[in-house]
Amino acid sequence: MRPTARLLTFLVLLLLAVLPAHASIANAPGANLEVSLVTYGPGDVYWERFGHDALELRDTVSGEAMNFNYGVFDFNEKNFFLNFARGRMHYLMDAEPTEDEEGYYVQVGRSITRQHLALSPGQAAALRDFLLWNLRPENAGYNYDYYADNCTTRVRDALDKALGGVIKAHLTAQAAGMTYRQQTDRLMSAQPWLMLLLDLGLGPYADQPLNAWQGSFLPAELQANLRDVRVTDDHGGKRPLVQDEQLLSPNHVSVPPALAPDLRMPLGIAGLIFAIVLALTARRRPTAHALLGTLYLIAAGLVGIVLLALWTLTSHHSAWANANLLLFSPLAFLLLPTLWRVRHGIAPTRFANIVLMLQLFAVLATVALHLLPGAVQQNQPWILLALPVWLALAWNLRRVTPARS
Repeated sequence: MRPTARLLTFLVLLLLAVLPAHASIANAPGANLEVSLVTYGPGDVYWERFGHDALELRDTVSGEAMNFNYGVFDFNEKNFFLNFARGRMHYLMDAEPTEDEEGYYVQVGRSITRQHLALSPGQAAALRDFLLWNLRPENAGYNYDYYADNCTTRVRDALDKALGGVIKAHLTAQAAGMTYRQQTDRLMSAQPWLMLLLDLGLGPYADQPLNAWQGSFLPAELQANLRDVRVTDDHGGKRPLVQDEQLLSPNHVSVPPALAPDLRMPLGIAGLIFAIVLALTARRRPTAHALLGTLYLIAAGLVGIVLLALWTLTSHHSAWANANLLLFSPLAFLLLPTLWRVRHGIAPTRFANIVLMLQLFAVLATVALHLLPGAVQQNQPWILLALPVWLALAWNLRRVTPARS
């Protein structure tokens, strides 16, 4: 996916839509059209880690080829970052000569794979007509969703529409290999802090079992899944949808791992170490203990506010109903004064004890919810991180008792 200026994009769209005579694919008979899925490997920048793809239409008579893709966005759009935070991202369809688009990906070192697809003349013409219709300025924009409606699902849906639903019928009958969360962690593992933030913010939606149709939200998955799809030929027989596959340019950037990293061990160890340090400093280094506890409580409170805002104020449905809100709650802010009162040997107030009990109950409820049959959200790493820290803080806050009169 590449950002570009909205004005330039609409000028290109307008020229292609209004002056189709300049693009021979616009009026070529279906028998002269070759259809290919072009898949670009992941890049180094975070928004490139999911990869990209496009549909190529080539006129075999004139040799002209155009790539149609759905991955255009504009950083300079008014309120872009505010809309991004609210989950209201505006994307556009675009088209450009194949040579120009592929030249960019060769230049930045991202792999290019072309799959020539077995569409009949009628199907190729129908796909061409739909893409040109979709290219019109009034049709080009759409509301982007990372998992359910992105640049790859749009390509997938356009192909499926031209083929009469063959792709969807085939892929919905198969299970996907990974969930949304696993794919996200796998692809973002090159940026560990960003990966952790995304994993922390994902709710149960990201852990639902997926079929191969849903799993084809990624370019590489769609590329792999199409290899098994078979379509009806002119004689009523079955033939592979992918007629041939070519690697046009090799990859020269870091390749994501095949599997998602297991975050349970590193986060569990981090939580245990932090809890031990809190316990050891509680009596010997009370100031250090208070500072460390303050750092954790502020971080937990801020995370809780963000998770609550994502659920209640945004359209990021993949972040809704996040059980991590019970582990990292805004209640943490209410315990900050108590932490420093205990530092001076002053026992917690009744209010502070109630807040602490509520927070501990929330943490234990998270553990219980995770252990229940049918639990969806896979947030074990964050339970392993938070549980020992909360227990260590509670032990220190409760060890100071009110002095007797």
